[in-house]
This record gives sequence, structure tokens and C-alpha cells, in this order.
Amino acid sequence: MKSDKKRIELLDELRGLAILAMIVHHTFYDIGFVLGLDWGYKVFDKLCVLQPVFWSIFIIISGICSRLSRNTVKRGAIVLGAGLAVTLVTAVIMPKMGITGAEIYFGILSCLGSCMIITGLLMPLIEKVKPAVGMLVSALLFAVGYGISSGTLLFGLVKLPHNWYTTNLFMPLGIYSSSFESADYFALIPWFFMFLFGAFLGKFARDGAFPAWTYKKHAKALSFVGRNSLWFYLAHQPVIYAVMYAVMLIIVQIYK
Repeated sequence: MKSDKKRIELLDELRGLAILAMIVHHTFYDIGFVLGLDWGYKVFDKLCVLQPVFWSIFIIISGICSRLSRNTVKRGAIVLGAGLAVTLVTAVIMPKMGITGAEIYFGILSCLGSCMIITGLLMPLIEKVKPAVGMLVSALLFAVGYGISSGTLLFGLVKLPHNWYTTNLFMPLGIYSSSFESADYFALIPWFFMFLFGAFLGKFARDGAFPAWTYKKHAKALSFVGRNSLWFYLAHQPVIYAVMYAVMLIIVQIYK
């Protein structure tokens, strides 16, 4: 998209909605983690049933935008760098401060950044594939790869060898040992195929073939969040932590 007149506003709004839903979800986890209130964990667990919906929205939209970006590989490198920074903060710096249990290895940013780089490098090949065929194959590969982190394929129909899961070296692919833990984790298998689904769908977006109403703005707040989704993701946990610790200090002062 070369101008705002052709910008697909609905993509920004849906991405903004997905980011806000994620922030709300993480807030309940932090209520349990920081404030030590069990009901926060309980609400977080119940909301997990909705997670795949918002994950799918966010990843598919990112895939669509990879078809609209002037330099998908460069954009991917920036996002991957942000993901590595999140790992550095949560897995190295925070533990040194005595804050453990929030380590993130290959979270959503690392996954999306990797997907962008791979898709950007494969773009000459992707351009030769008919969008409908690419979307179908991507959906099938997603179905095949789903469950790989639990040692299965095809939604549990195929069992994988147990000895594959004795190391964390292949953690980015969804294969890891029982010792692996991450507060946020998105493996390339199967999520790359969902991203690729979006990339093929993005051909219609690039050609201006989306319905006319998708180009109109419906919710300015959601659009703003969607356009700045990377910054909202990077800032939301520090902000939530700061608020939670401030609340905790106030409570301690009150009951001193």
C-alpha cells in the first residue's frame, strides 16, 4: 500500500483488537504472578480457550502484511531483534533482579520475525503459486504440524518418536524436552504455515481486491493500537508490572 487511501483499515483494527485481548489476558496472569492472587491465574486459564482465535488473527494479518511490505526481510529482522531483546530482558536481566518464572524463549515476536524473514526469502517462489492453491496447502500443512510440541501430528493422530524430545536444540521448530519452559512460546511449526496462509491471502490485498468496506476506518482506537502493535507489545508487560508492583507497595503500606 503506497498511500493511506488504499490502506486496509480493517487489518489494523483486527490487529489492534488481538493485541488488546492479549494484554488483558496477560494482565490476569500478572495479577497471580506479581500480586500472588490465585483468582488471576484462574481467570487467565479460563481465557486460554480464546487464545488461538486472537493468535490466528494476529499471525494471519502479519502474513498478509508481508505481501504488502516493501522489504519483508528487513522488517522481519527488526521484529526478530525485538524478540531477542525480550528474551534478553526476561531470561537474563530479570532473573538477576530476583524475578523468575517470566522467561520468554522464542515468543510471538521471535516467531513472527523468523516467519517474515523466511517468507521474504521465499517470495519469488510464493509469487509463482496461485493464492488459492497456496492457502489450501498452507492450511493442510498447519493441520499436519499442529500438536508437534506435544509429540504428535495431525491433531494427535500421528505419534512422533519420544527420543526427538530429549533436547531443546530444536525448540524453535516445536521440538523440546520436558525441561523447557517459556512464558510465551510460538514454534515455527505449525505457526509458520498460518503465516504463509496469510501471505498467500495477501495477494488479494496487494491487488486491491478486498471488499470496499475493509478500506474504511471503523474504530480509531483499535486502528491506532494495530498500527503500533510492536510498541504496545514491547511496553505492555513493563507497564503492567510497574502498576502491579505499585499496587503491591500501596497494599503493604496500608497494612503496615
